[in-house]
Amino acid sequence: MATGRGWALQQLLRCPGPGPTPGAVGLRKGPGVRPTADLLKHYARHRECHRRAASDCAVSLDGMPSEILLKIFSYLDAVNLLCIGCVNRRFYHLASDNFIWVRIYSTAFSPKRSNWKVNSVEKTAVSVNLLSLEDKEAGYWKKEYIAKQIASVKATVAQLLQPVNPYTGLPDKIKEALRVSGLGWVIILRDKSGKEYLTERVHLSVNDTSVSVVWYGKNWPCLATLSTLDLCGVTPVFMDRYKSPTKNGDVRRPRWRSLIAKYSLSDLSESTLMGCDGLIRVFGLSPGLLVGLWKREEELAFVMANLHLHQLMERSILGSATIPYDLPPHSPFLDDAPEYGLHGYQLHVDLHSGGISYLCGTFRNLFSKKGYIENGYMKLVVINFNNNTQHVPLIGKVGLSWRTNVFEGRIESCSIMDVTLLDDSGKPFWCFSSPVCMRLSTSPCDTCDFLGQRYCIDYVDSEGRVHVDLVWIEETEEYFVVNLALYLSVVKINHWFGTEY
Repeated sequence: MATGRGWALQQLLRCPGPGPTPGAVGLRKGPGVRPTADLLKHYARHRECHRRAASDCAVSLDGMPSEILLKIFSYLDAVNLLCIGCVNRRFYHLASDNFIWVRIYSTAFSPKRSNWKVNSVEKTAVSVNLLSLEDKEAGYWKKEYIAKQIASVKATVAQLLQPVNPYTGLPDKIKEALRVSGLGWVIILRDKSGKEYLTERVHLSVNDTSVSVVWYGKNWPCLATLSTLDLCGVTPVFMDRYKSPTKNGDVRRPRWRSLIAKYSLSDLSESTLMGCDGLIRVFGLSPGLLVGLWKREEELAFVMANLHLHQLMERSILGSATIPYDLPPHSPFLDDAPEYGLHGYQLHVDLHSGGISYLCGTFRNLFSKKGYIENGYMKLVVINFNNNTQHVPLIGKVGLSWRTNVFEGRIESCSIMDVTLLDDSGKPFWCFSSPVCMRLSTSPCDTCDFLGQRYCIDYVDSEGRVHVDLVWIEETEEYFVVNLALYLSVVKINHWFGTEY
């Protein structure tokens, strides 16, 4: 097949037109002979004439009569009707025509066929609806269709979220709920002038109690020009349950956007540095965000969001594009014996990265007395220094796995920690998923005597703190968790139970 100038020459020889013939401009046969400049100029004039003729004969879609446009729109589905309604005001009103949408509505939500005789009341209702189309305001059946589609998906998702895992206290069919709802996540980078860059997720993994979402690519905007990063959940306006979603979702379909968290990229400083390897440095931003920067260029390499499953569907769907979902007001659970402190608590902890779990366990019957309150926190001991039978090893070599479209690597001593604390009634009391880093312990310990280097992991937010002490055993080359304690905020406890600690 001819390409470049050869193809252009073939098109010219096939198309008759005014001007000199190929022989007149000196075209000679034989290998190695290039077409002359006159022939190429003639081809350019010939192509320009064809372009002008085509533009003169072109018919503008916006210039068509409304009747013809309505006939064309009647062949579109609901998704394409919404898209074409965004072109201009005229297309919006035409794409909201009740005659078009009542057909779509009746096709999607018509009664299921059966061998039983159709009720005459149903026939009458359908005929009345069809006859009263002109009595409805413009766009009535469009709104009805959208509302019923959303209600149908929400009802199905709510049913899937009812079964609860007894170990975690969280929905047991979260993967199925994510598939049915079509839920996904995007990040929106905003520069200092207000310009937005929307990035679709590249990889998603579902863990025991959290979801990890990763974004990477080649076309990141310059970090120096960026100010904020928004993490949003996105759900399609219409979800076809019988069509498997693509890896990144169909970004052309209309979607709702729900703001989950907003981060300031000016916080990427030494105080938020989690670790590094030969290629990148990673920074942790609360809640649950990990940002990787190339060492040499100081530009974005990847972004990872760690989302705990507790109320994840509500936070990812029910918020708006600018305001996060506001949790309903909490009604305090009456504590039948507040003088005894906390009792009957259950903790599920998962330390993981890249699909590998270093520590995953459930600890039951945890308690804390009123006397354990110190500096505004109530201490809940999970693993005790002095009880060797409670000490547990970490499985494998701890490290945070990362990848981009070009490189991949591993940052030692970093991982993702998921914590799910249930109260005595089995309700989630404190939940989070966040990157953490293992560091050398500098605090003295008079009550413990271990033959190995001591390390610690610390996490803190507005509801509490987590402290983990580990010991490196050189002979077996593994870490042992010798102390795990939760420090629960007294303000959180009083708000939860209506107590006055």
